[in-house]
Amino acid sequence: MRAIGLMSGTSLDGVDVALIETDGERVAALGPSFCRPYSADERAILRQALAEAEVLTDRAARPGILARAEALVTRAHGDAVESFLADNDIAAVDVVGFHGQTVLHRPALGLTVQIGDGAALARRLGRTVVHDFRAADVAAGGQGAPLVPVFHRALAASLAREKPVAVLNIGGVAKRDLHRR
Repeated sequence: MRAIGLMSGTSLDGVDVALIETDGERVAALGPSFCRPYSADERAILRQALAEAEVLTDRAARPGILARAEALVTRAHGDAVESFLADNDIAAVDVVGFHGQTVLHRPALGLTVQIGDGAALARRLGRTVVHDFRAADVAAGGQGAPLVPVFHRALAASLAREKPVAVLNIGGVAKRDLHRR
């Protein structure tokens, strides 16, 4: 299976795109990757959306700037995938994983809000798009990152290394802090 993974993390630097080939248990190959940077204006809208999301109690609500930010996130991810596919001459992809942009994350309260319209992205790309991972994981009692441990397990299983293998995911928080320096 060929899968594209999309991420727009807490650093708000842009949309990351990566291709992997997997059988669902192991990573057969890591493909190319790409970043579609957010413009200063786009980052300003996303920062405003983060601020306005602080009062949300309904994960489906999109008041104020959040509706505009959701359209921006969906459009930026569509642009990123289309550029990635064209730049790398890729036609065959089985699935696109769309995380969206987290604007509020309070798993202890059972609340997490990601903006980005998975159905609209699927229509634009004409491909299967899976989304809403974080909300489903939080609803099941998790912390909202269900794919990370699955990917790390598959990657570790694929390595020609002595086991055990440890993985430290520092995520966008560390990346954001590096951008501040």
